[in-house]
Amino acid sequence: MSDRATRVVVVGGGLAGLSAGLEALDQGAAVTLLERRPRLGGATWSFRRKGIWFDNGQHVFLRCCTAYLRFLKRIGSSDQVYLQPRLDIPVLSPDGRAGSIRRTPGPAPLHLAPSLLTYPHLNLYQRLKVLRAGWALQRLDPTDPELDETRFGDWLSEHGQGRRAVETFWNLVVLPTVNVTAEEASLKLAAKVFVTGLLTEAPAADVGWATVPLSVLHGDAARRALEADGARVSTGVRVTAVQPDIEGGFQVRLEDETIGADAVVIAVPHDAVGSLLPSGSVEGQDRLEELGVSPIVNVHLVYDRPVTNLRMFATVGSDAQYVFDRTEGADIRDGRQCLSVSLSAAERFIGWSPVDLISHFTAELERLLPAATQARITDSIVTREPSATFNGVPGTHHLRAGTRCAVPGVYLAGAWCDTGWPATMEGAVRSGTEAGRQAALVGYR
Repeated sequence: MSDRATRVVVVGGGLAGLSAGLEALDQGAAVTLLERRPRLGGATWSFRRKGIWFDNGQHVFLRCCTAYLRFLKRIGSSDQVYLQPRLDIPVLSPDGRAGSIRRTPGPAPLHLAPSLLTYPHLNLYQRLKVLRAGWALQRLDPTDPELDETRFGDWLSEHGQGRRAVETFWNLVVLPTVNVTAEEASLKLAAKVFVTGLLTEAPAADVGWATVPLSVLHGDAARRALEADGARVSTGVRVTAVQPDIEGGFQVRLEDETIGADAVVIAVPHDAVGSLLPSGSVEGQDRLEELGVSPIVNVHLVYDRPVTNLRMFATVGSDAQYVFDRTEGADIRDGRQCLSVSLSAAERFIGWSPVDLISHFTAELERLLPAATQARITDSIVTREPSATFNGVPGTHHLRAGTRCAVPGVYLAGAWCDTGWPATMEGAVRSGTEAGRQAALVGYR
């Protein structure tokens, strides 16, 4: 064992890479973090236009996302998010019916029963069948790999869930968390969401989101935290290869520089791993593309006046899916209101023009919010993430790599890795933290 600090190079500055760098620092390593883009934060970023901050997409977390919450605390951002004191998701319909998925102070899983028994988007018989399916779902083990062989939609059908229940309840949970429809989702991933988030601990599914631009919340704050503890952080640099050094360790090759390392964390999307590591470095490396991708589209609309007092709401009978009031995070202080329509599994919309998307969702919100018909849109923009997540359908579990790979001293991190979670911020942070811990300990083995 050397007295010299272990040199850890982290390739990728998304949440996984940032978490890996911070954990390696906390374990005593000397850290260099490299990001090819001019900013940190990965899939969570922001930009300013005409004095208004827009996020690239609406990212939320749950109270059960404990690794992500620790990450926020570590970088000093805990006071820049809102976390519901108690789960409450209003669900609006164009026909004027408004319900809510909310929890009572009671224990799980009974904490959801009162709101489901009065849920106006289903009749009483359908509500009772949803509750019965929920109790059956609670008995599943999300760690069971065999669940990944079944579509959640097939499981729901076997448990008496018709199209109406899927569209007005099950999709409200699965779409924003797995980024595929309930019909298509892997039963394993759906079970993880429901068992961990909704059916085990009552407070687990309380919803949170940023109250500042995402770049401020994540990338800017993490850079300060990393550099304050001595890390070297470089953006706008492209790593071309990671190669073993004949004297031990690794050579991390950039276009105009080579950096020596004792351990390397590769925290890049699954479709970029193959360009950095020799073939065979990752089990199933030649099949990683089979993980696929699922897009997310966001339509941001700025009204000349407030059109709703809801912080967020879901919809049924509308294409709008989820709508968030982003006025605070957008830094709007002149009486206008910014609403962001978040569209998960957005294959249908990814090819639409911005003009058509803005027109369509302006009309959709007018169907849902009567006050919107009297308001004027003063600004609007569309953001798209064509490869937002891997495609969480059956058969993906065995394609998700663990932290270690076939090259000792190289570790993998990312929301696509095998964390047991869907492709979420929580999964990204969990994988990064574990990869950073293992990388920092290389010199002590």
